[in-house]
Amino acid sequence: QVQLVESGGGFVQPGGSLRLSCSASGTRFNFAVMGWYRQAPGKQRELVATIITGGSTKHVESVKDRFTISGDNAKNTVYLQMDSLKNGETDDYYCWGEGDVRDYWGQGTQVTVYS
Repeated sequence: QVQLVESGGGFVQPGGSLRLSCSASGTRFNFAVMGWYRQAPGKQRELVATIITGGSTKHVESVKDRFTISGDNAKNTVYLQMDSLKNGETDDYYCWGEGDVRDYWGQGTQVTVYS
């Protein structure tokens, strides 16, 4: 059974940093594409960043120069380094993997930015 497990969420003040991790288990193969989404209460889940197996990355405009997605194929793990966090970025962050037949989601990790 394929599972994605996130870790690294927590509390941080504006301007602070957190590093999220997402480990994939139950599969011998790397996902072709993995990424991070976030969702605030009552709002739709939105894409934050993606990374493909070859290492190419994309970040949405609102997080460019502050967030960095990276991956370790050997560990089947993807990371999201979040710097200069803002008050409005208190969200649940979800790891996502594009499988051959279906997409996979982690259970989410909460990030709270407080003053």
